[in-house]
Order: sequence, then structure tokens, then C-alpha cells
Amino acid sequence: MRTDAELIQAARRDPDAFAELYQRHARAIARWFGSRTPARIAGELTAETFAQAALSLRRFRDEADGSAAPWLYGIARNVLRRTLERERVETAARERLGLQVRSYEGDLDAAESRLDAESMRPTLDAALERLPRGQREAVELRIVRALSYDEVAGALGCSEVAARIRVTRALGTLSRLLKGAAP
Repeated sequence: MRTDAELIQAARRDPDAFAELYQRHARAIARWFGSRTPARIAGELTAETFAQAALSLRRFRDEADGSAAPWLYGIARNVLRRTLERERVETAARERLGLQVRSYEGDLDAAESRLDAESMRPTLDAALERLPRGQREAVELRIVRALSYDEVAGALGCSEVAARIRVTRALGTLSRLLKGAAP
């Protein structure tokens, strides 16, 4: 088996040698980033580390008896330092400009919820079909179209109290019909 230093030497001409180096060290580098950064960016930083390594193959100096680990961790430290500095500068600039910092982690949760909801759609459609017409219309107006109870009452030609009762009954019936239907 070739040493890391031999793989780096070969990688200057042979992409497969670099791929082998990557396979040897990528998990450890990713774990290192994972212990220092949010999981959402650890993979990106690992990829950036190996991209930088690929660009600096000629600067590699074997100072660890054939192991590239110290060299790769040095690159990883620099990638992390630059990333944190860039984040600090961007955050300070946004704060000076009065712009809100937006996190996209909630978007991932929302996407997963939408996917779960989408898989429930056939079951929900079947349950809605089983509702009495007035209740189904009340739920559609209040929940799907997000109308106020006053607007629901106007659309159904009933009092606001009657509209509330229809929506409440419909939601109770849907809940009973959907029990155990969730994946």
C-alpha cells in the first residue's frame, strides 16, 4: 500500500491517486469539522479542504513519515479560519446595515413537513370526501382559503357561530378519520 506522500506525488498526474487519498482522510476531516461547526456546513468545508489540497499538491512537504494528515488538517484549519472570518465580517456588515440574519435550518424542517404532508394527501382527500358537504365547505373556506369566520359564514349563508360549529365538527371528524393514518 502506498503512503499518503506517494499518493500525493502520483496525484499530480493521476486523479485516482487523489481519490484514494480522499477516501483515506475525508471521514476524519468531516468529523473534525463536524465537531467545530454546524452539521449543515461541515460537508461543504470538507469539500473545500480537499479542493484546496488538490490545488496545492506541489506544495506538500512530507514532514510526517509519509502521512498527509498534518498537511490536510492544516488546510482544514485555514479553511475554517477563513470561513469564520468571512461570517464575522458578513454578520457585522448586515448588522451595520440593519439587515436581518436569516437561518435556513427551519426551511429544511418545513420542507420535511411538506413532504410528510404530501404523502398524507390521498388519505386526507379520502377523509374530506367522507365529511358532510357543509362541514367540508367550512373547512375548505377556513383552513385552505384562510378566511375569517365572518367570511366563512357569509360564504355559507349562516351565522358566524354556525360557521365555527361546522369547522370544529369537521376538524373533529377529520381527526378521528385520520387517527393511525400518519406514516
